[in-house]
Amino acid sequence: MRTNKTVTSGGWRVASVTRRAFTLVEILVVVVLMSLIILALMAVFNSTQAAFRASITQTDVLEGGRSVMALIKNDLESVTPSYLNATNFYAAVVGNSFPQPLAGSSASRTNVMEDVFFITRQNQTWKGVGYFVRTNLLLSGGIGTPGVLYRFETNYSVAQFARNSTNLFAAFNGVRNLGGLQLAANNNTLPAGVSQVLGGVMSFKVRAFDTNGFWITANHANIVAITTVTSPEVMLYTFYSNAVPAAVEVELGVLEDRTLQRVQSLGGLTQSNYLAQQAGKVHLFRQRIPIRNVDPSAYQ
Repeated sequence: MRTNKTVTSGGWRVASVTRRAFTLVEILVVVVLMSLIILALMAVFNSTQAAFRASITQTDVLEGGRSVMALIKNDLESVTPSYLNATNFYAAVVGNSFPQPLAGSSASRTNVMEDVFFITRQNQTWKGVGYFVRTNLLLSGGIGTPGVLYRFETNYSVAQFARNSTNLFAAFNGVRNLGGLQLAANNNTLPAGVSQVLGGVMSFKVRAFDTNGFWITANHANIVAITTVTSPEVMLYTFYSNAVPAAVEVELGVLEDRTLQRVQSLGGLTQSNYLAQQAGKVHLFRQRIPIRNVDPSAYQ
């Protein structure tokens, strides 16, 4: 807007003064443009923030999964045959399997939970180590997932072990039969020898292999391997006397923390339905671990 005005002072004619201002239309156009710029910046900021959060989440999951797999590897590679009537290695599927459809495919992934126990020897000490997953989140079909991975350890002297070689496995049985609610309620005072390792575990399973690299799916001398037509996994492994696996393949599936919090905030069947669609939020870690102390004569 422009205004011209001529002023006379003392007989002198003063040059005209020009005043400028924005029209209402111009102001509205500027406001609209500024709003669009702010909205675009907010969209960029939100997408950057979401990508940053996803990157942090994946980093946390990867670091946690790798550190746990390193711990399990360090324990498993030292499995030792007892040459007694003891359980050298044990693995059993617990509960029901939980399927998750894969995005963009008609296939699905089946999450399996197993309890695992084995013994090792260090000088004059026999050590029993076990891993198991327990949860207080019970889904349809009696499935408890995702859960917390616990580690159990107890020690016996060589003399004690010789007197009663079954006590190490009996001690593991005592703690693994505790339910998730019991463990969660006593989280500050877990049973002796039990420690919490990792939360949000969706899958924990093992496969045992012989000295030729074949997956053990049938009984052998001092080896029990029970299979069923309804499960893709061996339901039960028990190795006695001089038998231990030549290698053990471990699979660990970990759910992202934000998805885990979402599942925990839901209730009843909604939890199961939501979790079934989150296959992309489960990070899988798989490693085949060779056993150093395998006795080849157990497979002859």
